[in-house]
Amino acid sequence: MAEDKVSYPLVEPGLWVERIGARIFPTGLPALFLDRDGTINVDTDYPSDPADIVLRPQMLPPIEAANRAGVPVVVVTNQSGIARGYFDWDAFARVNQRVLDLLAESKATVDMVLACAYHEAGSDPLAVSDHPMRKPNPGMLLEAGRHLGLDLKRSLIIGDKPADMEAGGRAGLTRGWLVDGEASTMDGLAVAPLRDARDLDGLLAAIRSL
Repeated sequence: MAEDKVSYPLVEPGLWVERIGARIFPTGLPALFLDRDGTINVDTDYPSDPADIVLRPQMLPPIEAANRAGVPVVVVTNQSGIARGYFDWDAFARVNQRVLDLLAESKATVDMVLACAYHEAGSDPLAVSDHPMRKPNPGMLLEAGRHLGLDLKRSLIIGDKPADMEAGGRAGLTRGWLVDGEASTMDGLAVAPLRDARDLDGLLAAIRSL
């Protein structure tokens, strides 16, 4: 098992940065950022078993629209369950691959995944309070921006928690969609709710306009 873990795309003990697929993007594009648990898939409270993963179907059209528009799709996910000892990077890898496989079955493609395992309630070396990569800090979005040469100001973010929106605003994004949320403004980010078909139509229009 230890030999397998060497191949994981960990750039530091608590940060996973994985480029998915071989699509090449010109620099200066916006991206569609998405949280994972509770946004792309149903949140099962620290998901660690691939068999438990169920996609939220309303997230498929935005990802597919971004794919068609040639916009990079980037997943940014906090994974404090690793720091807390509930599961390890091996379990994360299996769950994450299940998410990607289920998306692929619906012709929806993710281009990069970033995951932060740091949390103050964890054990060394993951016991870090307010790590810059952990949302609501913007580190994962900024890291993706450096890797892909993104225009963050034009990028969009979808999440199910205010921390997702705050991370987007602090990374310089100006528009976000909060699953089952309310309209608001956060750190310069205009937050729109994502609750019904009309909200989804607005999001799809925004993606198509990028």
